[in-house]
Amino acid sequence: MIQIWGVWLLYVVAIVLLVMVSAFLSGSETALTAASRPRILQRLQDGDERAEATLFLMDHYDVLISVLLFGNNVVNILASALATSIFIGLYGDIGVAVATAVMTVVILLFAEVAPKTYASAHPEYCALGISRLWMRLLPLFFPVTILVNRLVSSLFLVLRIDALPAQGSAHHIEELRGAIMQHDNSEDTDSAQESDMMRSILDLDDIDVSEVMTHRSEVAMLDLDRSVADNLDTMMECPFSRLPLYRDDAEDIVGVLHAKKLLPLLKNADFECINLVQLANLPWFIPENTSLLEQLQAFRRRREHFAIVVDEYGGFSGVVTLEDILEVIVGDIDDESDTLQPGIQLNVDGSYSVPGTTTIRNLNRELELNLPDGENYSTLAGLLLHRAKSIPEEGQSFLVAGLRIDVVERVDNQLTRLIVHAEETDHAA
Repeated sequence: MIQIWGVWLLYVVAIVLLVMVSAFLSGSETALTAASRPRILQRLQDGDERAEATLFLMDHYDVLISVLLFGNNVVNILASALATSIFIGLYGDIGVAVATAVMTVVILLFAEVAPKTYASAHPEYCALGISRLWMRLLPLFFPVTILVNRLVSSLFLVLRIDALPAQGSAHHIEELRGAIMQHDNSEDTDSAQESDMMRSILDLDDIDVSEVMTHRSEVAMLDLDRSVADNLDTMMECPFSRLPLYRDDAEDIVGVLHAKKLLPLLKNADFECINLVQLANLPWFIPENTSLLEQLQAFRRRREHFAIVVDEYGGFSGVVTLEDILEVIVGDIDDESDTLQPGIQLNVDGSYSVPGTTTIRNLNRELELNLPDGENYSTLAGLLLHRAKSIPEEGQSFLVAGLRIDVVERVDNQLTRLIVHAEETDHAA
């Protein structure tokens, strides 16, 4: 009898050790899953040598997970088997049920919930703490890892299941979007603004310059067929520092003149001695389907702030500046010269007075609307033209995405001022 109790005591010690091993494996899985890669990278930059091992384990998590799951199942099953042997000796056949109940509670509490809860609360601390040990253990379990992975791959092949992990930049961008949504706190104004900016940065690759450019109808230009004095008057009247130069036709752009190059020469009263073409930079033409991310990088490479946008036929479409792209990220950047073009204005009745040239993206962002943004248009006026299949008249109303939009001002064929009723309605006037 004493010998049996001695064996059972060894079994109990073994069960405790196995449960501790199971807790270590479970905690390792949670820690390396929940650990933040940016924080680990920061620890590496701070000189923490454990961070390098942690990053290696995170990069080879598919190998590690096989070892973790294999080891966890082995120790849990072995602990349950030892417990069953003890309880059968104590209670006979009913000991199987008792062992099942006891080990379920023990494994659930001490080998699963407790270690995973702690690792989830302190993921970086735990991941750094276990990284070096796992770097020594992984080579020992490498044959098991290869065997398990091949068996799983064969199983997926038989069942015709695609088990390849998501790869590529699109997958990482979606992860970033999810992290931004988690960071966003609508009750915190600063947090909401930061989230909007980060989302806008991720959207740069999906937005073409045609959606943010200044259309040719609103571009101030200098005509070389006019006198220097007349062109100087044009520069003084407009709020822009860079103006395209053209000869004969607005399509024939020969340069871009920066006002600061002209200023030193203004002390010379003889304006006719000034050659605007020699002062101007060569025009930089870009296609209108260039993404904002590509254009932003191009601005940085060329150290320029201004580009001429052309359509697929090479025709002049408009101009885009570095400020246009930055405004997509941070919102409108107004200065003392931006008062000529009235923007979005709140009316007394709660509606909004909006210029027809306002882009759908900016309008949705400013008023938190959900107006559709299509490939054939980018502005609010373009949206109405696309819906109407004609040029709307003043006083005409449209129902778009549950919102009523009224045309209140039209100049020639251009819709210059619209009223957006931000509250959803069931009918149009």
